[in-house]
Amino acid sequence: MVERIIVGPLFTNSYLYFIGKKQCVVIDPGADPESIIRQITVLNKTPIYIVFTHGHIDHTAAATELQLHYNSVQVLTLAHKEELPFFGPEASSRHRRSFQRLGVEGEALFLELFRGVPTIDRPLQDGDRIPETDLHVLHTPGHSPGSICLYSETKKILFSGDTLFFEGVGRTDLEGGDPESLERSIQEKLFTLPPETRVFPGHGPQTTIERELRYNPFFR
Repeated sequence: MVERIIVGPLFTNSYLYFIGKKQCVVIDPGADPESIIRQITVLNKTPIYIVFTHGHIDHTAAATELQLHYNSVQVLTLAHKEELPFFGPEASSRHRRSFQRLGVEGEALFLELFRGVPTIDRPLQDGDRIPETDLHVLHTPGHSPGSICLYSETKKILFSGDTLFFEGVGRTDLEGGDPESLERSIQEKLFTLPPETRVFPGHGPQTTIERELRYNPFFR
């Protein structure tokens, strides 16, 4: 049902979410397109959507090459409408500025990750359903203005992007970040989900809503 592929220098979790026997959704293809393609091939799947939980390049950098590789099928890209400034060719300077805040190391990371910026085929908003799936969009601003989580009520799983981690939360010191919005998103949108909901974050190990309610140091 869910396959995790850890990619890139920031160890981003890219996920394959299976739809039936042959198709899948790729969530946050942040780097290493060859590794993602290899795993899709091993599992004998065909991607039909690429969904971004947000627009930072450690979650988007492999998307263009995936679309080129699977050009015989139409692999559409989806992200929240408020995240559109992070996409398209004109967004490259925005991404470079974010990494330059980290100094020389940040510039090196940018050069290692950057493979162009994908465009968005279909903007999303809160409450939308990813077509042909049981995944619904939860708009969870804070890490970035258009950050989203993807929730399956039937399977009780949540792809939380960089909003909620195992005993952690997303950083808010990048462009568009807001700590109050992040706290409100988690408290009102995520901590109200069933406690047994499994959480697949953008970085780090899997967790559950119940565990984060009990042990996440940001909410004790």
